[in-house]
Amino acid sequence: MVLSWSGKTIYVDTYGGAAAYEGLTAPDVVLITDIHPDHMDPKTLSGLNTSNAVFLVPAAVAQQLPAEYKGRVRILSNGQQLDTLGLRVMAVPMYNLPETPDSRHPKGRGNGYVLTLGGKNVYLSGDTEDTREMRALRNIDVAFVCMNLPYTMDVQQAAQGVLAFKPGIVYPYHYRGENGLSDVAAFQKMVQAKNKKTDVRLRNWYPAAN
Repeated sequence: MVLSWSGKTIYVDTYGGAAAYEGLTAPDVVLITDIHPDHMDPKTLSGLNTSNAVFLVPAAVAQQLPAEYKGRVRILSNGQQLDTLGLRVMAVPMYNLPETPDSRHPKGRGNGYVLTLGGKNVYLSGDTEDTREMRALRNIDVAFVCMNLPYTMDVQQAAQGVLAFKPGIVYPYHYRGENGLSDVAAFQKMVQAKNKKTDVRLRNWYPAAN
């Protein structure tokens, strides 16, 4: 994902090859949520101009990033926040339920993020389920919420989480699972049947899969 705001460009979980970023402005901030290769992809990073970027990452990611990036890394643990370049970044826990020793996403390793920019709060879920921390979020203007079994949650869990924290706008993202794409139209119906104030916006994140 790439976000642009007030002359700043934010890359999130750069993945899929540098060609996907052709024509886009080089990043000022790179956010990485977790150590898995569809979130932290050194090959894609190596093909991008990140020379002026600050990397905001969890400690587990910092340990695995190539040495060339280490001088620009800022580590955020769950619950910590950092102000940089006019925006505030807060790390939110992301993890699987129930919590088990063999979890794909144990609590404390990865980060979701809440970005505060231009007076708006943007939530990036990362790989999570509808945890109590997600449900406790407040004043989220825009949310990007995952739903990809078996790695995170199904559309019903995602809808329940969104209905709890009531973002103004929500985009389903990261919804390709082991058995193909999740039914994001069903997610949209579930949310809007119970809360018409939340605007569920569907976008084609996987054009090659159609």
